[in-house]
Amino acid sequence: MEIDLKNVSKHELLKLLTKAQKTISVQDKTISKQDDTISKQDDDLCRERERSAELQRQLELLRRMQFGQKRERFEDPNQMALPLDIAQEVLQEQEEVVKQEITYSRTKKKHPGRAKLPSHLPVEEIEIYPKGDLSDKVCIGKEITDVLDHVPGHFRIKRYIRYKYAAKDRDTAQITIGELPERIIDKGIPSEGLLATILVDKYVDHLPLYRQKQRFSRENIDIAASTINGWAAQSMEALKPLYEKLVMDIKNEGYLQADETTIKVLDQRKKDRAHLGYYWVYHAPISKLALFDYSPTRASSAALPILQNFKGYLQTDGYAGYNTYGKKSEVTHLACWAHARREFERALDNDRSRSQHVLVEIQKLYAVERKAREQGLAPQQIKELRLKDSLPIINELGKWMFLQIKLTLPKSQIGKALAYSQSRWDMLSGYLTDGNLQIDNNLVENVIRPVALGRKNYLFAGSHDAAQKAAMAYTFFANCKKQDVNPYAWLKYTLENIQSINHKNITDLYPHNYKELIESTPSK
Repeated sequence: MEIDLKNVSKHELLKLLTKAQKTISVQDKTISKQDDTISKQDDDLCRERERSAELQRQLELLRRMQFGQKRERFEDPNQMALPLDIAQEVLQEQEEVVKQEITYSRTKKKHPGRAKLPSHLPVEEIEIYPKGDLSDKVCIGKEITDVLDHVPGHFRIKRYIRYKYAAKDRDTAQITIGELPERIIDKGIPSEGLLATILVDKYVDHLPLYRQKQRFSRENIDIAASTINGWAAQSMEALKPLYEKLVMDIKNEGYLQADETTIKVLDQRKKDRAHLGYYWVYHAPISKLALFDYSPTRASSAALPILQNFKGYLQTDGYAGYNTYGKKSEVTHLACWAHARREFERALDNDRSRSQHVLVEIQKLYAVERKAREQGLAPQQIKELRLKDSLPIINELGKWMFLQIKLTLPKSQIGKALAYSQSRWDMLSGYLTDGNLQIDNNLVENVIRPVALGRKNYLFAGSHDAAQKAAMAYTFFANCKKQDVNPYAWLKYTLENIQSINHKNITDLYPHNYKELIESTPSK
């Protein structure tokens, strides 16, 4: 609608002007609100894109973890690659746990007695005579005890023939008989060799007990699975004093590496799912002792039994649960370069240039460690080599990271990698001060590795107590591996001797002491 301004009075003109200004003001506010909305939507869109990129990165990482190369080895882009094209096959197995509800009456049944051993098994006869002078005595009979034994490759029966003697003088009623050797399961049928086989098969070769029962059945040996499980539990109970002594020795070490891993545990309080428990694992690089300890939780308090009074060097990954112990004045907390390296491995897709720069520098640090090993250097020589070759690398890398982190988005993967290392820089550099210290936590991670294989086969522990007994078994066999000791031979020897050994000398049964004993004993 057009207005003829010539016919409009001054007063009306002012009213029209005021009205127009109000209209413009309202429109300006509307436009401003729309601009704010658009700006907010742009910010939301950017965040969604970042979130999408992060989720895509995590997806690629999970795919690589599941299907790709597991070994951590950074390949320098400037290094020529071998023309190898290796195809990988991925096999997936699905396992289904079927729960069966069994109704039974709690009527106490009469014990069926010892299982009958099959007649086709080879028999080794061991004759046992009473100790002392038998010249004034006469043999009046014998008692026979058959024990199921297993040596690598086959079952057999060990037949103990104990001769009874009575005095020639008929007025003397004294009768003597040869004594059976002490056994882990008194009056039971398994030999210590068979018990050793059961435990080694389960915890070293990861063969579940139900599959071991199948092997018994193939030899016409009818042993209930619950019986085999009971044998294993009694064996671990007999080994408990040795484990407790090892716990005491670990506590007194001056340098420990620590890590933890999961184990599913059946818990009666959780009917619908298994409980997720944890093995807390400790390794003493100097003495080469290793220890597994089970806890139902990953809380920091789970490490109290071992670390509460610990003094010395404590090397861990980035888990915050160790910080409580690492902050103690008598503890020097060390970090792990392998974990720092993994953060930059993850950042390769986010920022290849800067990630590669850090990975190349970390490679140089590991090259120094390799040089020390190849030359067989003593700890003091290792320290001198590190201060000469590694310290300059770490100093320059630290300066570079300090500058780069200011130019990096904190939530980006490269930002997280930089923050991980910079926040632990003193702990990452601490290994330079002593040639006995390790550059990373890989030794304790190697100790843990068999647990992952076991989880794939027997899936879970039957109870929290069973999980602790498994921790004991993993402890013993980890120490056998560290000392290059045959686990079957060691365990058989230990089960045969642990009940008779003086408690003060129980460390004689440690794998490394057993190894010295065997090596010092001339072969027959």
